[in-house]
Amino acid sequence: MKVTDINSYQDDDFPEGATLADREAISEIASHYEAILRLIGDDPSREGLLKTPLRAARAIWYATSGNRSGDAADLMRKALFSHEGSRMVVVRDIEFYSLCEHHILPFFGTVSVGYIPDGRIVGLSKLARVVNAVARKLQVQERLTAEICKAVEDALHPLGVIASCRASHLCMQMRGVEKQLASTVTTHYTGLFETDPALREEFYRMTANQ
Repeated sequence: MKVTDINSYQDDDFPEGATLADREAISEIASHYEAILRLIGDDPSREGLLKTPLRAARAIWYATSGNRSGDAADLMRKALFSHEGSRMVVVRDIEFYSLCEHHILPFFGTVSVGYIPDGRIVGLSKLARVVNAVARKLQVQERLTAEICKAVEDALHPLGVIASCRASHLCMQMRGVEKQLASTVTTHYTGLFETDPALREEFYRMTANQ
């Protein structure tokens, strides 16, 4: 017996503001999760799993919302302000969650972002929003770090951008080599951060755990 059917769902079964197209997509994803449950030998009609396909569909819809959020740089363009004089602006330890595109398992950690203004700065919360937009999709950590820098560069045109990301990957911890304490660090930088090692060192000192 099939337990996922868009006609059986209520309005509050879907995310707030979901369009008809969104609801149809989430319902189709739920039907695939139901099939997966059957294929792995479980019974999606048992009590504990009755709404699991829909819950899982909503979860992955949210976890991949970056695919539908548009250009990450646009998140900053409405919050740019004229400013002269700052040598470096840094927002450190921005938490994020993402999904490894190889296994669709979570990886998560923190990102620190710095830039050298060239006459303009951005509202600080917008850097966190950019991290969310870039992270909420199927990703690899290396590209995530580079895409954050690109978004800041495209929106602000600063003299340089740098990002450092530290993350734990469940694809290494709960399967495969099963190394529970391993973490991965990636960096990306442009402009003056490429040509001036002292600036990079200053950023690393500012973002070091204390």
